[in-house]
Amino acid sequence: IIFVGLLIYMINVDGIENIVDLLHKVDYRWVFAGVICVLIHWTCEMLTLHIPIKRMYPKQPITNSIKVSMIGLLFNNITPFSSGGQPIQAYEFTKTGKRVSDSLSAMAMKFIITQIALVVTTVIVMLFEFNFVKDLMKDYIWVVIVGFAINILAIIVVILAGLKKKLITSLTTPIIKFLGKIRIIKNVDKTIEKLDKSIDNFGRQFKIMKDEKKMVFQMFIIAVIQSFAYYSITYMVYRAFGNYGVGFFQIIPLQAFLLLIMTFIPTPGSGLGAEGGFYILFNSIFKEGTINMSILFWRIYTFYLPILVG
Repeated sequence: IIFVGLLIYMINVDGIENIVDLLHKVDYRWVFAGVICVLIHWTCEMLTLHIPIKRMYPKQPITNSIKVSMIGLLFNNITPFSSGGQPIQAYEFTKTGKRVSDSLSAMAMKFIITQIALVVTTVIVMLFEFNFVKDLMKDYIWVVIVGFAINILAIIVVILAGLKKKLITSLTTPIIKFLGKIRIIKNVDKTIEKLDKSIDNFGRQFKIMKDEKKMVFQMFIIAVIQSFAYYSITYMVYRAFGNYGVGFFQIIPLQAFLLLIMTFIPTPGSGLGAEGGFYILFNSIFKEGTINMSILFWRIYTFYLPILVG
């Protein structure tokens, strides 16, 4: 529905003749480069899942990790807040004899490492290109700062959950009980029990991560490459439509901020919010008449293609 709506919008705003003319002028070398970035992103996504699973199950075939990884991308894209990926991946792993607890442990480790890699790479690039982002966004710069602060805070909370269980439970238990009193949470005791098990699971992951420094380092490097591959897609789309003047490392922090916006959109695949965010952030640096088609290409790379393959 979102795809059809986007097409109707493009036809009304740009006109069919202009769209056809624009497609004839596209530099398909950059389109192909975008496909390469997507494949690198998928490969890294698979490897950050395969490495910890392989440690637990040495006979784990890479073909199964590819399948489970792509199924995870599919369900992340068709469920609100990307909430469906991990449960379906755990279910898929049970078909090959893996325990749900082991699968969830591997995914918890993957989540921790990839989130840290995502924030670290983004912050480093942001520091180098802060003036460019500040001048381009002006009124929105405070949202960028708050957004990254929330991400960093989330990572700190996850790390504390793995290292300081008593501290986290002392903070979360009163909140859960309060939410129970105002009837937002129905079963307080069950919620506290689930949270307690989750914190114990995080604790186990941190113990494994502490003992397996080489594996953690491998996963971190792969996650950094994955972040750059995903961010690069926007630059490839930018160049495919004949745009120039804005550098690769200037596009990256803007794309990172867009990803941040998308995490707060409750629709499957952050539908509408992703397209709207792309338009707001990149409209001023794309040539006139190219932004809508660029949005379509970017969504094909990052949303529709993973759904089709998944």
